[in-house]
Amino acid sequence: MNNALLVFLGGGLGSVARYGIARWIGQEPLGPIPWHTFAVNVVGSFLLGALVGYATEREVSDSARALLAVGILGGFTTYSSFNTETLALFEQRGAGIAAGYVLATVTVCLVAGAGGGWIARQALG
Repeated sequence: MNNALLVFLGGGLGSVARYGIARWIGQEPLGPIPWHTFAVNVVGSFLLGALVGYATEREVSDSARALLAVGILGGFTTYSSFNTETLALFEQRGAGIAAGYVLATVTVCLVAGAGGGWIARQALG
C-alpha cells in the first residue's frame, strides 16, 4: 500500500482516538488545565518512544513507520492544541499557570518517550 495512503488512514484513526479521549476526559475536569491534551501528548510520547525503541532492536518497515509513527501517533498527538491552550491559559489564568503547564508537558512527555523506548529495548533485548 502507498505510504501516503497509510499516513492518511493512520492520521484519521489517531485523530478520532484523540477526539474520543477529549470527550471522555472533558475540557476542564480538574480545573483550568487542559488535561485531555496533556494526556494524549504523554501517551503519544510514550508510544512513539516505544516504537523507536522497538525499531532499534527489530526491523520496522517504512510502511509500518508511516502508518504507526507518522499517521496514527501524528494524528493522535497535538502540538497545535497544546500551543493554543497554553496561550489561553496565559490570557485567562496568568503566566504562572501557563508556564507550569508548558514545563509539566515538556518534562512528562520527554520522560514518557524515554521510558517507552527503554521498556521496549528491555523487553526485546
